[in-house]
Amino acid sequence: MPVIELENVSRAFTVRSRTGLRRTSREVRAVDDLSFSVEPGEIVGYIGPNGAGKSTTIKMLTGILVPSGGSIRVAGVDPSRHRLKLAKRIGVVFGQRTTLWWDLPLRDSFAVLRRLYDVPKARHQENLATFVDLLDLGDLLDVPVRQLSLGQRMRGDIAAALLHDPEIVYLDEPTIGLDIISKTRLREFLNQVNAERRTTVILTTHDLDDIEALCNRVMVIDHGHKVYDGTLEGLRASQGAPRTLVVDLATSAGPISIDGATVLKVDGPRQWLSFPAGTSAAPLVAQVAANYPLVDLSVAEPTIEEVIARIYAS
Repeated sequence: MPVIELENVSRAFTVRSRTGLRRTSREVRAVDDLSFSVEPGEIVGYIGPNGAGKSTTIKMLTGILVPSGGSIRVAGVDPSRHRLKLAKRIGVVFGQRTTLWWDLPLRDSFAVLRRLYDVPKARHQENLATFVDLLDLGDLLDVPVRQLSLGQRMRGDIAAALLHDPEIVYLDEPTIGLDIISKTRLREFLNQVNAERRTTVILTTHDLDDIEALCNRVMVIDHGHKVYDGTLEGLRASQGAPRTLVVDLATSAGPISIDGATVLKVDGPRQWLSFPAGTSAAPLVAQVAANYPLVDLSVAEPTIEEVIARIYAS
């Protein structure tokens, strides 16, 4: 059975304004008629522009907000009616809002969380040892949270969200403030937790490299409506974003002229040619090889950033 179910969910807010002595109000629907389900063990990327309704959705899934309409079930319960019961079954990292105690060492914050979630001591120690190793937290355990860098604190927050063995984890910008090596390590950690523990992960992020590295499914939301739900490959195909043929010639030359492709850029002996999605590159390669001194070539698929930009633009 799905671990998360939304059916025709909406959430409206009343926005009040004042012009002179006149006060007016209007209704804004942050989420409008949203339906989807998530199976246990899925890693789902939940993306959209600022103001699209992502945070509102996550807050309804955790029980912080009550939907204006529709129904939500998370781990078999209504989040807004069973917040305490659900709290032990979910983990949350909300962007730059820490769940750790500011003046306590990281180790003490983890100890407090063990008490709050009533985790058996042996299980807590086992999880803590695993996460300290995988997230490289060993040298940080006795450092007060206020002295940690943003990247170090994010690693601590992610460990805190998983220490009580939640079934579902909501991650908002989990790699913010991390360098390339730390991002790679964190992605490997999340993949390992998902594979070994079947933890369901809902990931909201503006770092689309996170989506490509972690998610087997992507949902795109805009103005409170779901505009796409499927695989990354399907997302690329749905937008018809052009592919790129990168050609290296033996010598510098003017723009290549072949049927079915358009030169985007020329830089010495290297040229970039655009051709339509769904079109085979083989005929283009044959034309280049037959008419130009070809040294090397490659085909570049559209980046996820380009695809998402096309969705937002439309």
